Amino acid sequence: VALGLAVHQSMPGWYARMWYPLTYEDAINRDARRNGLDPALVAAVVWRESDYDPAARSSRGAEGLMQVLPSTARYIETQPDPPPGNARDIRDPEVNVSFGSWYLRYLIDRHGGSVPQALAAYNGGPGNLRTWKAEAIAKGTEFRIPDDIPFEETRNYVTDVMDAWTVYREAYGDRLGPAGAA
Repeated sequence: VALGLAVHQSMPGWYARMWYPLTYEDAINRDARRNGLDPALVAAVVWRESDYDPAARSSRGAEGLMQVLPSTARYIETQPDPPPGNARDIRDPEVNVSFGSWYLRYLIDRHGGSVPQALAAYNGGPGNLRTWKAEAIAKGTEFRIPDDIPFEETRNYVTDVMDAWTVYREAYGDRLGPAGAA
């Protein structure tokens, strides 16, 4: 038991790869690079959103590897520099990673470069993030992540992705391209 705990806590690469899979690495590397993201961050989002299941579908209708809502895909498609692909093909893993990576970059840019805030918006919704930030300001405090996120799922999501980002970078540095801007 003690040896197992020590291995789990030290998380050597071979062990991390058992718990944190990586597939679709060509799409992840390509779209991370296209959007100035660390491929390990995109891999962590895919892991947390769908556990690499391209057929994943949430109860709210989000689809695919990065769990993109069809309405979000249609919005992305109308932007001045949309990613390759078509919103109607959002179930296709290549299109899904393309649109999900574009949207993650969009949220990071919208939130002053803050990856944790972008992740909170990605999971909990941009409108909810605005509300949470406004509530903190109204109390005269700084918005703290994950503490000031009232949704347990979103608090856990941000923490999980941030932790997995590090694991993916360390476990798959040889397969994921160099770290991007965010």
